[in-house]
Amino acid sequence: MEQVKVLSTWFSPFGRRILIALEEIGVKYEYQEEDLSNKSELLLQMNPVHKKIPVLVHNDQPICESQIILQYIDETWDSKQVSPFDRALARFWADFADKKFFDSGIRIVKSKDEAQEQAKREMLENLQFLEGALKEMSVSGSLPFFGGKDFGFLDIVLAPYVSWFHIFETIGNFKIPFETEYPLLDAWGKRCMERESVKKILPSSDRLLERVFQIRKKFVVD
Repeated sequence: MEQVKVLSTWFSPFGRRILIALEEIGVKYEYQEEDLSNKSELLLQMNPVHKKIPVLVHNDQPICESQIILQYIDETWDSKQVSPFDRALARFWADFADKKFFDSGIRIVKSKDEAQEQAKREMLENLQFLEGALKEMSVSGSLPFFGGKDFGFLDIVLAPYVSWFHIFETIGNFKIPFETEYPLLDAWGKRCMERESVKKILPSSDRLLERVFQIRKKFVVD
């Protein structure tokens, strides 16, 4: 019998995407909530190099780093046929989202004044790139997801960020002009939030905001 376990925290968008993927495919799993200030022995054993979440443990074998885990899930359980080009394109934009978009978001959380203003400008620029990618990958917006008709790899990578948009706006005291500047992303985000897997897994914005304010206090004195 297969054993699948996920080590993560409830507020990590990287861990949430793993659970969404497993829910989408229908793989049964056990979830272990980690306290990052007091990491479990299992986490330290399964990821001794980085000692970070998320970790997928499949039949006692650990897989680390969220995008690598998603690729493993695809190759192990998902039977969808995706062309090598489309797979590479999705992985490029997934890497962009984590390295550029979320990086600017974290700098909004951890900074103030001009540093925060710069991070906000970069976030809006990065959203414009993602809007363009969605237009290209969904055939000028005629298909619902980055994966086309199917909710795919890149959709799963990005879906947890939808619940962070409100967080960045609140902490950065600005409004992301989704309806006017990023209408495809706006419609895509709403479709994502209607999926059962996403609704089941993502935390509420209020709970997430409270946690992120706690994180901000460690870096910024307002």
